[in-house]
Amino acid sequence: MTIRSILARRIWDSRGRPTIEVEVTNADGSVGTGLAPAGASRGTREAVELRDGGERFRGLDVQKAVRGIEREIVPALLGRDAADQAGIDAALIALDGTPNKSRLGGNALIATSLAVLHAAAAQARQPLWQYLAQGSPVQLPLPQVQIFGGGAHAGRRVDIQDFMVIATGASSFAQAMEMTAEVYRAAGEIMAGRGALAGVADEGGWWPNFSRNEEALDTLVHAIVKAGYIPGEDVAIALDIAASEFGQGGRYRLGLEDTELDTDGLCERLLQWLDRYPIVSIEDPLAEDDERGLAAFTRAAGSRVQVVGDDYLVTNADRVRAASEAGACNCVLIKPNQAGTITETKAALDAARALGYATIVSARSGETEDVAIVHLATGWNAGQLKVGSFARSERMAKWNEGIRLETRRPAPAGFAGRSVLAPRR
Repeated sequence: MTIRSILARRIWDSRGRPTIEVEVTNADGSVGTGLAPAGASRGTREAVELRDGGERFRGLDVQKAVRGIEREIVPALLGRDAADQAGIDAALIALDGTPNKSRLGGNALIATSLAVLHAAAAQARQPLWQYLAQGSPVQLPLPQVQIFGGGAHAGRRVDIQDFMVIATGASSFAQAMEMTAEVYRAAGEIMAGRGALAGVADEGGWWPNFSRNEEALDTLVHAIVKAGYIPGEDVAIALDIAASEFGQGGRYRLGLEDTELDTDGLCERLLQWLDRYPIVSIEDPLAEDDERGLAAFTRAAGSRVQVVGDDYLVTNADRVRAASEAGACNCVLIKPNQAGTITETKAALDAARALGYATIVSARSGETEDVAIVHLATGWNAGQLKVGSFARSERMAKWNEGIRLETRRPAPAGFAGRSVLAPRR
């Protein structure tokens, strides 16, 4: 299973921005391809992308990263065993030599790491999820699907970044998609009827024109009912507050309402929402630098809902363990490009699982047609999957892949369902 050739190229992501694709070919002709996504809302401690700077493509070109792959990564990996994921990822980390992947670029490393993983699965003649499962029974993940986009994904028309639904009453992945489709369409019809629909956000969710953050929650409940479902029983709400985008140092500015809150004030606001709305998951309720607030909110709400760490934990095993000691969060968002390699991504997931945290494998706002994220969530038995909304082909490709995995043979052992939500139900 030795690597015979590696090809890197610039491609384009779902926002029309440059990104990287790496193609690895083994000696037997089996091929694996890895594509690097990109986030708009990013934690300060996550792996750093290498971009060209300058005026071309607003500084976002990736030719430096592509050249780094060609000049340094290719010579280092040729002839190595593609099945040795840990060894290859360790070589990539050592080759870069920085704590945040900034020299060669986290985008270059994750594209290469993913390509090697795909090449190993192709050599084994197995679907990626099955190769990752290594014979263990695994389930298809419970989807979190964006209905309204806000924050950095939608021109900050709403402060909250993601208003999502989870089909908690679904008994299969396909049924979860059916239920989500009904809610998504109902929400769009409600917004259009009010004249409050401003378009589609980065991840495919409706781009709303609300006057208050609570208006989005009220509308989402209305959409669930209009679609014929019982809020909280059939379909529940998940939020990504992305508080680092509008707060730091314990102060939070809600621009939509022209209001500033301290940590306690924001926690109180979120707890009020939990009392009023069928919310089962809240991501990044406080900023990444507000560990005290995250721990306080987890104490207050962690027995009721899933408290998800993203910008705070950045798919880092050491940070997950530190968060557990601090009593912050009970669920971890897992983003491969946040870590920089597949091995580090899996280490963060394993650390979370060992500590009793729930896990959600997540895509980014700048995506591609790549469906690997569905296989990672399934093969690692992560339990939950967050891809974005129910529109735009880079999102639908991933949801459709979940449906394919459910109906092909061999198939995963079943569908995770609501039991995977933290706190464990």
